[in-house]
Amino acid sequence: MPAPLTLHSLPLFPLQVVLFPSGTLALRVFEVRYLDMVRKCQLAGAPFGVVALQQGQEVRRAGAGPEQFHAVGTLARIVQAASPQPGLIQLQAQGSQRFHITGHQLLPHGLWVADVALIPADPLVAIPADLAGIAQALAQVLDSLRERDPNHPLPVPTAAQLQDCGWVANRWCELLPVPLALRQQLMALDNPLLRLELVGDVLEKTGIVGS
Repeated sequence: MPAPLTLHSLPLFPLQVVLFPSGTLALRVFEVRYLDMVRKCQLAGAPFGVVALQQGQEVRRAGAGPEQFHAVGTLARIVQAASPQPGLIQLQAQGSQRFHITGHQLLPHGLWVADVALIPADPLVAIPADLAGIAQALAQVLDSLRERDPNHPLPVPTAAQLQDCGWVANRWCELLPVPLALRQQLMALDNPLLRLELVGDVLEKTGIVGS
């Protein structure tokens, strides 16, 4: 089995968010440590890593200890960025590949960097017939949300995406009101069919999709 690809000194953005592959993320960046990071990533066309916080706040406060975050995160690539005023960048990023942190370091100006091993993308697994209702419900929910807010960056799924366990599970994970820790556990799962089955359990319990 080939060794996983690695990245060194990947800049990290710890957030109260779990970013999924192919998911979108809108950020308002105003801290100096992240303004500099975003500009460098833009210039180099390089990603940064989004990791979910376990302890600490997104915005550093005086006297606060260093943030603690989960070891599995997702690469984010900047799709669009604008600076409406000095000291502020509004950006939209898209999740790509997941990674596992093998080592990390806090730089003097407060930015975390990490060495990471990239996690292979989910294999394409067709949605079994007994879970097909989950994909149909997702398509309906996305249509409804787009009608309410046409400017919201919601995906328009293709037929192939609606037949893919990983893609459907990930989009539901972004929409469902579940705790951050559960969202993180679902993102970190390597089995897309299992992830979809667990999403189906949540949908059934909440009455969104019947058994």
